[in-house]
Amino acid sequence: MTAPVAHAQNDDVARRFGTLAGATQVSLSPDGEKLAFLAPSKGQGNDLYIVDIGEGAVPRRILRSSGDPEILFWCKWATTARLVCEIGGRENVGGDIMGFTSLLGVDASGGNVKTLSARRGANAIGYDFRGGEVIDWQPSAEGDLLITRSYVPEAGSTVIRKDGEGLGVDLVKATDGSAKTVEKPRRDAIEYVSDGKGQVRIMGLNSPTTYRGYADPLVRHMFRRKNSRDWEQLSSYDTLSRKGFYPYAVDITTDRAIGFANVDGRRAIVALSLDGTGKTEALFRHSEVDVDELVRVGRDQRVVGATYVTERRHMEITDPKVAAMAKSLSGALGGKDVYFIDASADEAHWLVWVGSDIDPGRYYRYTPSSKQLRPLLDERPLLADQALSPVKPIRYPASDGTMIPGYLTLPLGKVDAKGLPAIVMPHGGLAARDEWGFDWLAQYFARRGFAVVQPNYRGAAGYGDQWYMDNGFQSWRTAIGDVNDAGRWLLTEGADPAKLSIVGWHYGGYAALQSGATEPGLFRSIVAIAPITDLAQFKSRAMKFASGAVLRDFVGSGPHIREGSPAQNAANIKAPVLMFHGTFDQRANIEQARIMRRALADAGKSVELIEYPGLATSLNDSEARTAMLARITQFLPH
Repeated sequence: MTAPVAHAQNDDVARRFGTLAGATQVSLSPDGEKLAFLAPSKGQGNDLYIVDIGEGAVPRRILRSSGDPEILFWCKWATTARLVCEIGGRENVGGDIMGFTSLLGVDASGGNVKTLSARRGANAIGYDFRGGEVIDWQPSAEGDLLITRSYVPEAGSTVIRKDGEGLGVDLVKATDGSAKTVEKPRRDAIEYVSDGKGQVRIMGLNSPTTYRGYADPLVRHMFRRKNSRDWEQLSSYDTLSRKGFYPYAVDITTDRAIGFANVDGRRAIVALSLDGTGKTEALFRHSEVDVDELVRVGRDQRVVGATYVTERRHMEITDPKVAAMAKSLSGALGGKDVYFIDASADEAHWLVWVGSDIDPGRYYRYTPSSKQLRPLLDERPLLADQALSPVKPIRYPASDGTMIPGYLTLPLGKVDAKGLPAIVMPHGGLAARDEWGFDWLAQYFARRGFAVVQPNYRGAAGYGDQWYMDNGFQSWRTAIGDVNDAGRWLLTEGADPAKLSIVGWHYGGYAALQSGATEPGLFRSIVAIAPITDLAQFKSRAMKFASGAVLRDFVGSGPHIREGSPAQNAANIKAPVLMFHGTFDQRANIEQARIMRRALADAGKSVELIEYPGLATSLNDSEARTAMLARITQFLPH
């Protein structure tokens, strides 16, 4: 079975690696006999395909999004005949980039598309772009779903005026979109959690403490006891300090909330009783790294384990049946890790994903009763027959003696970096880290002959509070120092000092530019994709939005606002700079790159900015990514 892919002109290397994944958001039908998946089309657009699981089956496209501005985010089976999809996008509203989402239902045969999100009346007072979230997939012939729905009050006569405002929960039928209220909307509600069996047990609220109308970083959670409608205090969580308990699921068998909390300075999975006693238990923790994800299976999305990353990702499973399947499948697939994506309603069939550093990934259907493992879809068909470079975990010394973990990817056939052009590639996202596995950007550069190091610098998440420090903006000197030390390590490994470059995306782009400002002679070229460049402007722009105070406090105040802003130190940069940025970027507005371009140009530096109209941070467009890779290759010394 082959997923449709965008046309590859001449099968060139940039297009093979730049083309978006050919199959994403794969879902198994309740009877286990069909797949649904998304595949890219033209531009940012994508399509929903349905395919029978059988020899010679051909995928059928049943829904298309144009990408201008609507994009399909995910689709999942509600019944064997009906799917639910989230569609959304971004629009320029008065100069600000605003995101929107909406839920819709569609027949598996195509057509009969119905909106499932709350409809906005013509007299709505204000805006709410949240389309809602499915929090409970209840098995039923009509596809009963618990969906969070946002309400905006409407003007009108006292007879017909609608006063509901905020986030509530409705029981919605996927077949016809009919709904009834389960939880009345509340202005301060931001999320709800069900028990997987149709009962809402937890509600998340914005803190009543606000600053001039801005959201507070403190999130409160309330809970209900069994067979009660009364809300009681459960926990609180500070999004800045990362202290407190944040629930994600309800374990109906033990009557406990399952979520994340800080245990001995690291993120752990914790259970908190829903009986009013406040009793807690640490379920999963690790002495060196944060535990980062729950393993959830079945239509009730029950928690059966957790994952964490040391040099590689590890999965700890508590459910004996699931653990036995994981072990059996891993053995059959040469020791590769197996991840459970979906299951049929009776769990007779399982959808699993398998991949590695040299395998972009493939989907299988596993039937335990017959021990049958049927290959289904390659995630990246254009790379399925390509030899890829192994990824090697490394550790290198920072200037203060701390050993920094990271990953080294070398061109095929090379055993070290001696004589090679090389790239330091700091990751984006301070609430993230790099990990062992397939990385399309690192693999592309390795194919082009570069040695690539991906440092897990301090100031980012994954290794606990001490490693996170005050985050990579407030602790920028340490974070950028670790990134620069990765470059120096490459030189000690024999990389060509005249061909050492740095490439980064979002915070990684910030790090690339700030590295050039602090160590002007180290990197010979700088590539920054969707970078943050001016912390003062980054903060001031964020204050236009409700979450602005949280970002303001995250970035902080003090001398680091100027000292840690590449645009304020552009005169120090010696290396030529190449930047890429989408004009619809909500995380780092396009003005960040434009400010940097002006600062470098005014200082007489070499700079080029390539803008992509309508694209966001991820530049989620095959043609744009392909063109970007080709231009970067021309730019880097090699």
